[in-house]
Amino acid sequence: MKKFKLSKTHSLLISVVAVIFVLVVLGPIYIVEEGTQVVVTRFGSIVKTRTEANLYFKVPFLDVVKVYPKRILSLDGDAQRIPTKENQFIIVDTTSRWRISDPAKFYRSFKSIEAAYVRLSDIVDSAVRTVVTQNTFSEVVRSSNLIVENYVGEEIVDVEVVDEIPVEDITETPGDDIDLVEKGRRKLSEEMANQVRQLIPEYGIELLDVVPRQIKYSDEMTASVYERMIKERNQVAQKYRSTGEGKKAEWLGKLENEKRTILSEGYRKAEEIKGAADAEATKIYAEAYARDEEFFAFWNSIESYKKNLPKFDSTLSTDMQYFRYLYSPSGR
Repeated sequence: MKKFKLSKTHSLLISVVAVIFVLVVLGPIYIVEEGTQVVVTRFGSIVKTRTEANLYFKVPFLDVVKVYPKRILSLDGDAQRIPTKENQFIIVDTTSRWRISDPAKFYRSFKSIEAAYVRLSDIVDSAVRTVVTQNTFSEVVRSSNLIVENYVGEEIVDVEVVDEIPVEDITETPGDDIDLVEKGRRKLSEEMANQVRQLIPEYGIELLDVVPRQIKYSDEMTASVYERMIKERNQVAQKYRSTGEGKKAEWLGKLENEKRTILSEGYRKAEEIKGAADAEATKIYAEAYARDEEFFAFWNSIESYKKNLPKFDSTLSTDMQYFRYLYSPSGR
């Protein structure tokens, strides 16, 4: 059997291809892409770091290139059950934005992104718990006093009676039960971020912000919140009733005064009319008496008989001046 023997030219060509393959696959050239940064290590020690996109060289087989993202990363924390300053338990869920500012420090601290997530999550959770426990519930959930400012003078009366009842008589005003915000949620978020920033420079991490993504009542607090809402609505309803009763009393008082005024005026006019009528009757009687005094005396006696005699069951004697016209038309 005839043996195949490579020529020197073929052997040289194969060697060149193999060298090129090794140089391409495991060679000294590596690429730093946009949005990434690398740490080059040799035997576990950092040789250099690259943060600009370009082609770079390394020692084949000895240097190891570790790639890290250069972009902003997000960290979604776990929902925590945290007591506020007044010992009201709430559920706080935060999200944080961060990035690798020093890849060399980051490599020495964590080696991997996953390890950084674990450590940073613990630091953020601790800062969130510290800030929340030092502040009231209103400070945590609200960013300003705008809700209180809008609450002042808020009309709670029906539009049908708003022209009849002054708004100031039935509007709610903030009292001691409404907490005013001094810091607010944005300020507390900045305090959380500042606490985290004090602990992470040695890790080669830059924290951009810590933002509460969700804040809600804990299960045991929900019932008390509902009770407080019911109490507040009952207070508003009581204010409706009190204002209505006050207006009712006011209107009834006005009605009674008007009634007394009308009756008084009517009585005055009636007395004036009666007085005028009595005067007119007296005048007529006087004129009639002046014309025939005897007839006037007779007429008065007859009218008196008609009025008084039916009231007596019996008369013991008619021998008196009073009965003079009863038995004699002449009055004798």
